[in-house]
Amino acid sequence: MVGVPAQVLELLAGRGETLAVAESLTGGLVAGELTAVPGASRVFRGSVTAYATELKRDVLGVDGALLAQRGAVDPEVARQMAAGVRRVLGADWGIATTGVAGPDAQDGQAVGTVFVAVEGPGGTGKVAALRLNGDRAVIRMESVRSVLTLLSGELIENARAQDTEQNGGN
Repeated sequence: MVGVPAQVLELLAGRGETLAVAESLTGGLVAGELTAVPGASRVFRGSVTAYATELKRDVLGVDGALLAQRGAVDPEVARQMAAGVRRVLGADWGIATTGVAGPDAQDGQAVGTVFVAVEGPGGTGKVAALRLNGDRAVIRMESVRSVLTLLSGELIENARAQDTEQNGGN
């Protein structure tokens, strides 16, 4: 998967921006993929592996009532995790993964239900809902690929929007 992490880091470095990661089901795999790229320290601030639900609330600032009502596997939880890690680690961009890797369902959600989120400067953000197939390892690695691909898309889209603004909308 060297391509996508390297692309994300290159895009961020070119913009002089930083990244922080909040992980649940991926358990540090996103951070591992990013730090496997030489020079990652130029933009990667760090990560929080908030595997336990209370850490999502207490460390990342995810709304406790939301967690109690919907559980940890939820699109708004993913968004708040990304925003929280961005704030806590002082990064320009935050990304997050939450979901069910298996072998059992969780919070009423089926195995393979995953939400990945990106939160950037000025409220830029997006959440993607995934329905993944495969065993635990496949679901976790596909979640890593998906969150990095989502971030890459947001960085490219954000750059285009800035170019359009700077060129008077042309």
